Amino acid sequence: MRLVDDLKMPLSDEERERRAFLGLLTGGAFAAAAAGTGITAIRFMWPEVLFEQETRFRLARPETIAVGTVLVLPEQKAYVVHTDAGFFAMTATCTHLGCRVRYDADANVFECPCHGGRYAADGRVLSGPPPRPLESIATRVDGARVVVKL
Repeated sequence: MRLVDDLKMPLSDEERERRAFLGLLTGGAFAAAAAGTGITAIRFMWPEVLFEQETRFRLARPETIAVGTVLVLPEQKAYVVHTDAGFFAMTATCTHLGCRVRYDADANVFECPCHGGRYAADGRVLSGPPPRPLESIATRVDGARVVVKL
């Protein structure tokens, strides 16, 4: 029995179309893999850096802030108070459900607009549902500036 060499036999039109389609499919798969590898290699060149909010920030000179002043820092969600004893800071987040408290300069209190909690100027709970005082934030006078560290 003789063996027939398939490669030397003439191809039908259907076989040529099938081979062309498979060749295109294979070439497309290799192109997609090369593109993915290239994109990954290019993205590797740029670092994945998270730019987070600064946790330490400097305020004005202590002598420029009058005693009894409450500084509102909306971006940092904090209040800085200057008393006779010095500076202290506290968060603007209510300890009840996390709402943002507002400072009422006329009454010299912090009020939660959501549930009616009231805090004294030093952060103590005066009335309402808050279970504990406003959280304090580390504050110090560093050189010629007031420094608050969240």
